Amino acid sequence: METEQRRGVVSSAPVATASSAVGGAKIPRQQLWVEEPAIRRRMPDPVRGSAVRAVLIMSLTIIQAMVAFLCTLAGSWLAFPMVLSSVGSTVVATWSVLDVWITRQVWNQRNGVVSVPSSSARQLRRERRRARRAARAAQRDDARIRRRGAGSLSRA
Repeated sequence: METEQRRGVVSSAPVATASSAVGGAKIPRQQLWVEEPAIRRRMPDPVRGSAVRAVLIMSLTIIQAMVAFLCTLAGSWLAFPMVLSSVGSTVVATWSVLDVWITRQVWNQRNGVVSVPSSSARQLRRERRRARRAARAAQRDDARIRRRGAGSLSRA
């Protein structure tokens, strides 16, 4: 506990106490599960799904390449088909990694960027909002002028 405090790790979980058999003294015990805030935001579901797929495909490709290599060293008849399928798996694994990148880009385009104070997207939205408000105000003013002026024209 003291080393954690020296390192700057402070747990926000309450400390449970248990009484010992001798003298009933309280012994502080830390809880088993401590919730800590996430450092990074969670990936969107479609991006996470494609990332999991890519990791699985890449791991299988690496295993397949290793088997092909060992079959080649052993002089097995299976070496040639394994090398061919490893080449195909490498192409599929490359596409799966590209799929993660493409899915992430599509998700960002559809759902917008995370707005942080230095984001240029926030400034663009402010400018668009100001322009829309100014257009609506001008439209209201034009409508008022037309209504006011319609009944007060001279009939001479």
